[in-house]
Amino acid sequence: MFGGFDSYIEEWFAVLFALRDAGYEVIAFDGPGQGTALEDFNLPMTHEWEKPVKVVLDYFDLDEVSLLGFSLGGELVIRAAAYEPRVRRIIADDVLTDFSEVVLRQVSPVVRVMLAALLKLNAALAVNSLVRRAMKRSLVIEWGVQQGMHVTGCRSPYEFLQKVRWLRTTAVSARVTQDVLLLAGEQDHYVPLHQFYDQIKTLRNVRSLTARLFTRAEQAENHCQIGNLALSLQVIVGWLDAAMLAHHSISRQRNHQTG
Repeated sequence: MFGGFDSYIEEWFAVLFALRDAGYEVIAFDGPGQGTALEDFNLPMTHEWEKPVKVVLDYFDLDEVSLLGFSLGGELVIRAAAYEPRVRRIIADDVLTDFSEVVLRQVSPVVRVMLAALLKLNAALAVNSLVRRAMKRSLVIEWGVQQGMHVTGCRSPYEFLQKVRWLRTTAVSARVTQDVLLLAGEQDHYVPLHQFYDQIKTLRNVRSLTARLFTRAEQAENHCQIGNLALSLQVIVGWLDAAMLAHHSISRQRNHQTG
């Protein structure tokens, strides 16, 4: 289990304990760009999330795991599972197919279109100038860009915006063959709702797919279901229980046939 962009694993202790109390052995870690990995060891964010996952699985000698990612972890978990066969089950909470779109949503529509075009042209000076003007007009944008540069180890807004373009699932979703649970909030203030449906469409080779959209009536419509995390955990544990039961049933059938 892991968090997302500029995450600290301590944020998720309550979830860890809930999963433990539900009967699961839980291993959580900060990967590159997160928590201790960034602050103490200066490891910047990478889109190749299968690498830190491999290190953890190797270290604990794990052969069959359920992989759970929160926030941007919903993108990272898809990427990791696409290249790591020891991952048998995937939980993406939230769904996040294109982090670049999420980042650019923080500026006005006009600036967004201009930045997208300039990034395709590799116009670094123009991008830096446009972003720095936007930073002067908004403390939120100023913080977001500065924090983004810190997390990704970039020296300019242009480098940061180019690097986050790699944080997307489009190119790897077809490689995913595991059981998948997708979670999203219908009024997520970060991730546009269409990414939920985009992720569903691109996971065309999975063994099974369950998608759950949380609503305002459930008080779980926000990012990572903040407001009703208990409901989210109920869905996660219920799905895990059912997936594990199905797995053990299939294993018993195979053992009986070979016996």
